[in-house]
Formats: sequence, structure tokens, C-alpha cells
Amino acid sequence: MSYVVVGAGPAGVIAAETLSRLGHGGNITLVSGEPEAPYSRMAIPYLLAEDIQEDGTHLRHGKGHYDDLGIKVVHERVASIDSKGKSLAFESGGSLGYDKLLLATGATPVRPPIPGMDLDGVKSCWTLEDARQIIANSKPGDNVVLMGAGFIGCIILEALVARKVNLTVIEMADRMVARMMDKTGGDIIADWCENQGVKVMISTRVNGVSENGDGTYKLELEGKDSINADLVVCATGVKSNMEFLEGSGIETDMGVLINEHMETNVPDIYAAGDVAAGFDFMTDKHDVHAIQPTASEHGRCAARNMAGDRTAYRGSLVMNTLNTLGLISTSYGLWDGAEGGDESISVDKERSKYLRLNFKDDVLVGTLALGMTQHVGVMRGLIQTKTPLGKWKDVLMEDPHQIMSAYLACAQDASRRIG
Repeated sequence: MSYVVVGAGPAGVIAAETLSRLGHGGNITLVSGEPEAPYSRMAIPYLLAEDIQEDGTHLRHGKGHYDDLGIKVVHERVASIDSKGKSLAFESGGSLGYDKLLLATGATPVRPPIPGMDLDGVKSCWTLEDARQIIANSKPGDNVVLMGAGFIGCIILEALVARKVNLTVIEMADRMVARMMDKTGGDIIADWCENQGVKVMISTRVNGVSENGDGTYKLELEGKDSINADLVVCATGVKSNMEFLEGSGIETDMGVLINEHMETNVPDIYAAGDVAAGFDFMTDKHDVHAIQPTASEHGRCAARNMAGDRTAYRGSLVMNTLNTLGLISTSYGLWDGAEGGDESISVDKERSKYLRLNFKDDVLVGTLALGMTQHVGVMRGLIQTKTPLGKWKDVLMEDPHQIMSAYLACAQDASRRIG
């Protein structure tokens, strides 16, 4: 049996390792589309901040790790899949057959369709090569513009601040981290950044980037004065890597559609990680949850199913934790609320603290927390167990900070029922 895993990020590496530990070493090929050793994109900001060296981004550090597990790593980019003939065609011209195939190709940055995004001074921050380019083209005191203040953008923001540049952040949405924070939370994060010397421009659209002729760049802003920069870093979103699937018969939407066994609609082809649209634990609908914990769980579950151990994946939970210049923010589940549900809010903007609990009936279904790290595990646990809160919901509606008391009381009630 020949197992092929396309993609050498966390989902792909964990899947290959799991297949090996299930006894399939020697029949596993891990296809990496980059010339590097398999690495974590989440480690790239630490490289930019000079907290680690390049090898610190590697997912595995043991010499001969993949060889020892019987995993053959090949550095090729897949051009197409022949699902009937069970083979991959590489951009280099070669091909590779398979019996079982896992698609773990991740995502790729998306740049807005505006003039100048292809200029040399406009960089993404997604690959190790991108990081090398940013390091080579930025030094302390340079004027740097970061386009995009989403989750990835805010991680890059912290790394750029560590490089001691003069940073301006431009975000088209009406708040920072719009996909994990409501307006109140996003504004608190923006104020925090401003207080630490970062200029933040929300609700701002870049209409174009051009060269000034002196090695700097000009950004034209809609309805606002243009600004100059020595370097522009673009972090305006990503999309799942699916172009090579054209003609394969594999069904896609925002990602490759999979069932609870990580299977696509095509027999013997599976998907995992940022390319996979799996089930959302809270909604039972398909969605792409582009976070490393989900990628890791996907990879492990997909490998078991590929090896014949039918294992159902119950769905991934939206969960994000972000450290923005020392301000910790988290969001879990339906953080923006459930239709017809209730919410309980506590906000202290002066202290950069915010807590929001969202309920459906008497069940906690989503949370936001800023400036607090205590009890976030409890909140996640209540969401994942869908624990009925009973009378404690009324307590939390009055004071969301009573979440630990509610958790302990509900746990004791459950224990008594079991006993």
C-alpha cells in the first residue's frame, strides 16, 4: 500500500508520522512544495523578531527523523491529480502513483487587486523566503506599512515592532482582527497598539502602490492623504491551495469538502488542514478553520482513516489566541453570538479588559476575552461540552466574571448525577 501526503506543514507531517507509527513506514511519501525542511509558518514571526534562527522554524529537529520513520520527503509542486489513474503530475514533469492520498496543501496569501502589488518593495510574510526578504529589506528606523490587521497580520505586527521599525498598520475593515473580535474588542487592541507607538488606520483602503524613485514607495489611500514607506508587508488574507485540483473531480467550496472521516467525494483521497473544509463543531456546517491545532487534529485523524482505522472527527471549534504587543486576546466558538441568543458583557477600556459571553438558551456557545488569561480554558470546556448552565446562566448574565463558579457548580451537579 502506497501512501502519499501532499503538503509538509503540521497536518501533512503529523499524518505521515501517524501512518508510520501505525506500521506503514517505508510506503509513505511526503511531498513538500518548498525547498526547505518541513517547517511551521507560525514560527516565522519569531524568526523576524530574531528570537530564533531558521532551523528553529523546523517542525522536527532530530537528524534523520523522516528517514528513521520510513518517510520519503520529496520537494516537488503538484500540477494535477489523475484520480482515476491514482497518480500525481509534478510541475517538474515527473509523476507519482498512490493507493491512498492526503491533500494537506495549506493556503497561500491573497493580495488585493490594486496597482503596484507586484513591486519589489511589497512583500508577503508566509514562507521562509518571504521572511528572508523582509529581514534583508528592513532595518531599525525604516518606515514600514503593514497592510492587513487580521490574525496573521497582528502576529506579523509584533515581529515588525521587535525589528524597531516605524510601523503603520492599514486595515480595510472597521476594526482590527475582524474575524475573531467584535468592534469593542478590535478597538481596544487598536488603542493598545497606538499607545505603544504603532499607527493604526482602520476603515482605510489602499488604492495603489507606486515607486517614488528614491527607493521608497507611495501608498495612495482612498479619501486620505498618501503615505510613504521603505517597505510594504501585505497580510490581507489567504486562500486554500486548490488550483491543481481542476479536473480531478474533487468537490470544493472554500476548501476541499470532507466528511467526518476526512474523506473527499473521491475514493481514497482525503484532506486535512488549511485546505480542508470540515465540519464546524458548533454549526455542523463545512468551514475552513485555518489554525494549527485543527491542522494537527486533522492530520492525525486522516492518517488513521487512511490506514483503515475508521475514526470519526467530531468537528473543529473556532478558537483563536493572540498576543498583540503583550495584550492577550482569545475567542472561542460562536464569539459573535448565536441567532436568538443572549450575551453578557463586561468592558473596561481604560484597563484594556473585555469579556463577552454568548449563550443559546442556557448553553455557553461563544466567548471573547481581552486582557485576561484566567478561566479561558474553563470557557472553552463549557462550550465544547455544551453544558446546560441552568440557574447559573442568570448569574452570568449579571456578572460574566462568575464563570469559574458556574463551571465548578455545574461540574459538581454532573458528578452527583453520575454518582
